[in-house]
Amino acid sequence: MARTTTTMTVRLSGPLSDYVAANVGEHGDYENVSEYVRDLIRRDKARKEQEAFERLKAELSQAYAAPESSYTPLTAADVIARNRS
Repeated sequence: MARTTTTMTVRLSGPLSDYVAANVGEHGDYENVSEYVRDLIRRDKARKEQEAFERLKAELSQAYAAPESSYTPLTAADVIARNRS
């Protein structure tokens, strides 16, 4: 699969610009702004994936805790139809 590179321009001013500048360069954790932004995006992506995983775990925990008498058989078509609504 071919990877594409996208160049983006972001304008920051005041406190945001100062904050980024403090985290980049000789005294910061990142060598350049691009590295910092890529890390922020990766962390945000990981956070959202973790949130989705936690929701799934909560749903599964609730399902496993339910009494067996509450289960009803479903076909794949039933599940698909339920998820569409």
